[in-house]
Amino acid sequence: QVQLVESGGALVQPGGSLRLSCAASGRISGLYGMAWYRQAPGKEREFVGQIRWSGGTTDYGDSVKGRFTISRELRKYTVYLQMNSLKPEDTAVYYCNANILSRELWGQGTQVTVAS
Repeated sequence: QVQLVESGGALVQPGGSLRLSCAASGRISGLYGMAWYRQAPGKEREFVGQIRWSGGTTDYGDSVKGRFTISRELRKYTVYLQMNSLKPEDTAVYYCNANILSRELWGQGTQVTVAS
């Protein structure tokens, strides 16, 4: 059983930075990639970005390109989301996602609030 645990969510002022972490534990064989999604109140879940586990290729949603960066730490099976120049519209619950042998797994989410 694989578990994903996110951390790092907080209240931050506009223009600030925050780094989220997602650690995978358990039987992780066959990990293809990990991703971040977010969901704001009353809105659908939105793709933020992803990273392939082998090679580290990244891809981002248009709303975060140039501001957010995804990285990974191979030995710890951990993925990070560095968020810079945060805006109030970045406020959401951020979810970690892992693709393991074509199965999609989700973390419990971590709240990010951008406000003065």
